[in-house]
Amino acid sequence: MGATVMVTGGAGYIGSHVLVSLAEAGYRPVAVDDLSNGNRAAVERAAALAGQAIPLEVVDLTKEGAADAVMHRYASMERPFAGIIHLAGRKAVGESVAAPLKYYESNVCASVRLLRAMHRHRIRSMVFSSSATVYGRPDAVPVNEQAVLTPANPYGRTKLAIEEMLRDQSRADRGLGVAILRYFNPIGAHASGHIGECPQGEPANVFPYITQVAAGIRDRLSIFGNDYDTADGTGVRDYLHVMDLAEGHVLALEHAFQSPGCLTLNLGTGRGVSVLELVRTFERVSGLRIPLHIAARRPGDIDAIWADPGLAARILGWQARRTLDEMCADGWRWQRNNPKGYADKDGSGATEAGIVSAARLSAVSKAAMAGDSK
Repeated sequence: MGATVMVTGGAGYIGSHVLVSLAEAGYRPVAVDDLSNGNRAAVERAAALAGQAIPLEVVDLTKEGAADAVMHRYASMERPFAGIIHLAGRKAVGESVAAPLKYYESNVCASVRLLRAMHRHRIRSMVFSSSATVYGRPDAVPVNEQAVLTPANPYGRTKLAIEEMLRDQSRADRGLGVAILRYFNPIGAHASGHIGECPQGEPANVFPYITQVAAGIRDRLSIFGNDYDTADGTGVRDYLHVMDLAEGHVLALEHAFQSPGCLTLNLGTGRGVSVLELVRTFERVSGLRIPLHIAARRPGDIDAIWADPGLAARILGWQARRTLDEMCADGWRWQRNNPKGYADKDGSGATEAGIVSAARLSAVSKAAMAGDSK
């Protein structure tokens, strides 16, 4: 088995899918998460899908010495970390406006402590989860990595602050390899339907709201504004499949292993999709109707943004492969199979879909991926 990789935020939506992709690529992932926004069951199910044990270390990275303790323990077991994929952090834009210090503590301060621990333990490679929010309101689309960075909220500003810190550290430490990945809008789920997005309370993003309306959990979807300067008046974004995103992390980590310095890449499809187009695609794929309500625009929302992903293609050989239909089908399969998301908050129980053995879960996953209209 290959190198050991720490995945901070590994019990979350993106993290659980990254665990599976790492394992499939031959690595030994270890999830590190404080479970404030993640779930133990997500790691357990990722391990079953991967057909191997994936440890979960319940750790608060904002605490001094917490990351060091995990790194020391694995080094003493002769499984030292070869690299880190850093996904942990708070991510709700509205909450960041209301509680900016919480975001600077959870995102920036925790990242400082993690980097110090990396340096002490001679871990030389990192992939950092950034966001397209660092672009703010772009002057033109598609957006490439050279665009002006003007984040419009504290969440985006914490991401940019960490980016700058990583660039500075890579200049100071010439042996450090860093890949900064600016995500656009990940949606969907693993093709098996056994891991997916499990928002706490009311979803902050449009796609899980759509699936919850389809499942009868919510009455209707509110679309915030239909008078934007777009083809149908609704906002346009770049939606990409979470498994394409996860696979991009593996390629980025392998680049960081081989190439010291700091690389910054967009991960997106390069295609803008309006909210209405997303809804209509979901309706067609699922055979269900989504009741809609047109509401007023939200402050700070922009007309359109989508990625220029050409640099990721040239450097990593990565491109988004899965279609919007697949995103909708896989996301709906997850919601349909898990109407209440993961078990309970501590991940100790089962959803209504029930618990299946690791062997059966792996078999179901492989069958789904082989023959499920992909």
